[in-house]
Amino acid sequence: MTDHRRPRRRGQGELEALVLSVLREAEGPATAGWVRERLGGDLAHTTVVTILTRLLDKGVVSRERAGRSFAWTPAADQAGLAARRMRRVLDAESDREAVLASFVAGLDPADERLLRDLLGDARAAEED
Repeated sequence: MTDHRRPRRRGQGELEALVLSVLREAEGPATAGWVRERLGGDLAHTTVVTILTRLLDKGVVSRERAGRSFAWTPAADQAGLAARRMRRVLDAESDREAVLASFVAGLDPADERLLRDLLGDARAAEED
């Protein structure tokens, strides 16, 4: 008996995360074809280009001309991208104070201390 189940659909953002992860492995700017190869080649070239373009629109990658196509580069490291996502969520809310207060209240004590230290360092740098 053969199994006729459909292949599992990827979750929202999963393919973008995979493409970005592969792009981070590159030693420099990478083409969509290079990214497609590293993903295993089961995606159409146009699908990879579409995902890279979405990432470009989100400010997550940059691109430069490479002949008739483009070479793509991550715009920030993992921490920078996570910070950008956090700012986008915060910017989408009308009550920033409530969101930040809730965020801080949900931190474990070690992370809260780290955040306080980082804020203290930022203030000290501003005073210099």
